[in-house]
Amino acid sequence: MAKAGILSLLYPLLLSALVLNCHCQERKLHVVYMGGRPQEDVSVASKHHAMLHRVLGSASAAKDSLVHSYGRSFNGFAAKLTQEEATRISEMEGVISVNPNRIFQHHTTRSWDFMNLTTDKVGGPQESDVVIGLLDTGVWPEHPSFNDSGFGPPPAKWKGTCMTTNFTCNNKIIGARYYNSENSYYFGDIPSPRDTEGHGTHTASTASGVEVEASYFDGVDIISVSLGSDWPDDYFDDPIAIGSFHAMRNGILTSNSAGNSGPFPVTVSNYAPWSLTVAASTIDRKLVARMQLGNGQMFTGITINTFDLNGTSYPLIWGGDAANYTIGSSPDIAKYCITGAMSSDVVAGKIVFCEALWDGSGILLANGVGTIMADVLVENPDYAFSWPLPATLISPKTEKLSWNTSKAQSGNPTATIFYSDAWKDAMAPTVVSFSSRGPSPISPDILKPDITAPGVDILAGWSPLSPSSVYYDDERSTLFNIISGTSMSCPHASGAAAYVKALHPNWSPAAIKSALMTTAYVMDPRKHEDLEFAYGSGQINPVAARDPGLVFDASEADYINFLCKQGYNTTTLRLVTGDNSTCASTTPGRAWDLNYPSFSLYVEDGQPITATFTRTVTNVGAANSTYKASLYMPALISVTVEPSVLTFSAIGETQTFTVNVTGPAISQHPITSGAITWTDGTYVVRTPLVVYNYIPGAPYFLDSGESMAPGSTPAFQRSSVYQKIGSTGHRKTHH
Repeated sequence: MAKAGILSLLYPLLLSALVLNCHCQERKLHVVYMGGRPQEDVSVASKHHAMLHRVLGSASAAKDSLVHSYGRSFNGFAAKLTQEEATRISEMEGVISVNPNRIFQHHTTRSWDFMNLTTDKVGGPQESDVVIGLLDTGVWPEHPSFNDSGFGPPPAKWKGTCMTTNFTCNNKIIGARYYNSENSYYFGDIPSPRDTEGHGTHTASTASGVEVEASYFDGVDIISVSLGSDWPDDYFDDPIAIGSFHAMRNGILTSNSAGNSGPFPVTVSNYAPWSLTVAASTIDRKLVARMQLGNGQMFTGITINTFDLNGTSYPLIWGGDAANYTIGSSPDIAKYCITGAMSSDVVAGKIVFCEALWDGSGILLANGVGTIMADVLVENPDYAFSWPLPATLISPKTEKLSWNTSKAQSGNPTATIFYSDAWKDAMAPTVVSFSSRGPSPISPDILKPDITAPGVDILAGWSPLSPSSVYYDDERSTLFNIISGTSMSCPHASGAAAYVKALHPNWSPAAIKSALMTTAYVMDPRKHEDLEFAYGSGQINPVAARDPGLVFDASEADYINFLCKQGYNTTTLRLVTGDNSTCASTTPGRAWDLNYPSFSLYVEDGQPITATFTRTVTNVGAANSTYKASLYMPALISVTVEPSVLTFSAIGETQTFTVNVTGPAISQHPITSGAITWTDGTYVVRTPLVVYNYIPGAPYFLDSGESMAPGSTPAFQRSSVYQKIGSTGHRKTHH
């Protein structure tokens, strides 16, 4: 069982928050959400205890049930409740939602150089007080990535703490906490913020890998969350959306992973408009492992092979010829090289060809030398795995050629597998197959994901207690590992946001997000049939984001107006905000006036294309400047911008414009897109615009024509390795 939620605060400050799978018991952990931080001077714990007392009937039962009271940034508590008790709590005055505890999925070098954020572009005394908070599986504090040489003491604004049980903080890791509300641990876990899985160390060392030390009232500037749900939730039933909303109210941008359920549409998670949603894309390096047959013919596979056979050839067999009949295996089973299905008498000392993606243990435990894998469900591998023995993964097309070639060898076929090489990937960046796609399942008027960042074959820190390959019993220990996932892209965006925040400490979360989106590298649409649903505004460009020219700013009031238009009522809204916010003057409708740095227009089948968007930009570039709008649009869409020229005479000045989009009636039309670009000759401010057919509130998955319910597993994930490790791009913390 994986530690699934860690509040790692990285300045790298690390906090580790633990959410563990709940065993089926009468009482299960529930989170009761009651909105904004209480304004009155009253003990929230006492109030929460009183609520439980009323439901459970005694003070002692209430005390045993209450796990934690929240009152610092929002009002709520965690308690162990039966379903009936949870229902009664949900009906109490002031309660917005009661949700059972759940496991969030991990959405899981060269990458910073690839984005042109090299060491000569970072540093400086003004960048030393930025604090990044990470929610993940902890950190290995002794890792060299967290050496505090050259760091001064934590900034004065820091009010956090360090849980020192089996853990030590320093001037780099300035705080750490772990949470285990159910007192349940997996084998090898440590009850402290110390990382035993590796995921948290990897994301933390990525976010803080540049010399930007990555302020909430208790001292955090950026929160990085590489976690997410498998199914869409209403905003105030989604704890990550709730937490990021309250962070936004306190001036903190939350960077979220988009999820690893791609390439299927409407699978994007963490889609709240007040947070940054990050997809995963490749860098200009791919890792390949060559294999050579006895006749000298060479084939390549996308794999991380750390074993060196020194060019020695070994007998090559088909897995189906090595069935362990004693335990009931057969060629139809053994061809997949499943653990326990293989005969060690046959496999020992040989390289085995396997027709499925597995973790290598089937061959390893049968004393095989190595494995060559091909899986019909993984036609074009675009990210690499590390294995516990010499291995390579080839495409099914290559598999047929290589196997037929090997069988044609005179005598017994042989093969060898070479140590992995790093090859230049001239196609990069491209969005990786596993990265979740839009549109947003809850608010399709908001384009999600927002942006993409490197998330494929990322080298970063690792816990020495965690296996170094996809095989969980791999006993090799390492301080660095190469893995993939939106869990890896998210901390890149978090680090970039911290970089911008350091240069502009007074900018709002929306302004920082806007800077990252409007300056992004434009992705090649010819490589992505789902266009912006794959990559949002493009790939982050941290250097350009530090000086964007114009920003699309937004305040809490703007998001409240958005929520009102989404159908929330005044009563619920005030419970969330804790103030006099009202929806009385707002009519539910489309979200076209939220000041977002992109434009999304869904059209129901048979309806014409028509919308008017309103946007306001703030000048953060040259004081005296004139920006002109230019349009790139497909023939299907007609767009006018009024006014098309914006003139500024001061920094901080704002200008408002409207975008009118029209076109014919469309049906069954996939995403089509263009862009509106503002330029003054120096700055380039680009915002994508997408139009597509969609039925609101109808998230769907496509699986060979089958209809799928949210949360079910797409076909390509049913292959064993994707299922077991969730792909090192999937092991569901968005790693």
